[in-house]
Amino acid sequence: MPHPPAEAHQFPEKRDALGWRKKMAVIIPSTNTIVEPDLYDMCPPGVTVHISRIHLRDQRMGDNKEMERLLEQIREEIKYAVERVMTCKPDHMVMGMSAETFWGGMEGNRRFKKEIIEWSGLDVATGAEACERALKLFGAKKIGVVTPYQPVGDENVIKFFNEIGFEVAALEGLKCATAVDIAHVQEHELREALNKVNSPDVDALVQVGTNLSMVRLADEAERWLKKPVIAINAATWWMGLRDAGIDDKIYGCGRLLRDF
Repeated sequence: MPHPPAEAHQFPEKRDALGWRKKMAVIIPSTNTIVEPDLYDMCPPGVTVHISRIHLRDQRMGDNKEMERLLEQIREEIKYAVERVMTCKPDHMVMGMSAETFWGGMEGNRRFKKEIIEWSGLDVATGAEACERALKLFGAKKIGVVTPYQPVGDENVIKFFNEIGFEVAALEGLKCATAVDIAHVQEHELREALNKVNSPDVDALVQVGTNLSMVRLADEAERWLKKPVIAINAATWWMGLRDAGIDDKIYGCGRLLRDF
């Protein structure tokens, strides 16, 4: 009787015991308390989340100058966060922060993503690009936007959307005083903000600012507003999963993860 081929005796490829499908590296500011639980709630079986935090020593963002200083800290620290999380050998990179991904408009986003790819060698999902993909998927042209930012942040968000072909018909900036305060915004405040930027001629609503707790509300709002409501944490996670080859449908988190 012939012996089986040699390859039959080889062990299968070793994979992480829990992240046997994909290990997802996620970069967030040290002040962020919303992204991590959001992603755990949206995790399919065999996919694991591995957080690396950007140290923000000064959390203030109560005016334009303070917000710009916050972004400077992110730029100073982000490479270290990327280097740390790479030691767990992740398969894909997700940006659990949004302001920097919009900063400088379309060119700023592309430059930022290129830099992260150069540091990590991984595909990268950013909030700005995820919103771009989602809006194009939905065929939206005119949008309403909710942010936690000061005017300088809102200007960069508008710049990005305008440059990629969308009209921002209305924007509600919540002007949070610190990076931690963003997570203190309650559901009723977000509901009021959505209503302020909604109108019959708006095709879709977009929420940016990853420390706003918006995923579940956005899922509900799509039913009573009868239009897409894109929560940035759900959109960025959707982009990361789909680019990583994970096609599972996830319910209770909006149309993107449920239908696409």
